Amino acid sequence: MFLVLFVLSDPENLERLLDAWEKVGVGGVTVLLSKGLVRFKESGGVWREDFPLFPSIENFKEHIENTNRTLFTIVEDETTVERLLKATEQVVGSLNQPNTGIMAVIPLARVYGLKYPRRP
Repeated sequence: MFLVLFVLSDPENLERLLDAWEKVGVGGVTVLLSKGLVRFKESGGVWREDFPLFPSIENFKEHIENTNRTLFTIVEDETTVERLLKATEQVVGSLNQPNTGIMAVIPLARVYGLKYPRRP
């Protein structure tokens, strides 16, 4: 089994990417808001945990637009990893190009909790 981590640079591609991953057989994906070093420095080194008590739509929109999406999932085999990579590049473009994303694949020795009945 493999853990696949993908940092998506353009959040506009998130929904299409999730659809593409689902089509190649990924059963579940966790999505987190994230910010890399470059975007962190561009924002003045401020992580928006200090978000205003009553934020405006502009505050919220700016926060969401200036964050990456980090996706992670666990897949069974290398064939699925390859299908996942191909599907990802069909949505975002070649990962060898800037501002598309970064994918890492990590082999897992053991995984617990995945073999349970799916919810309807």
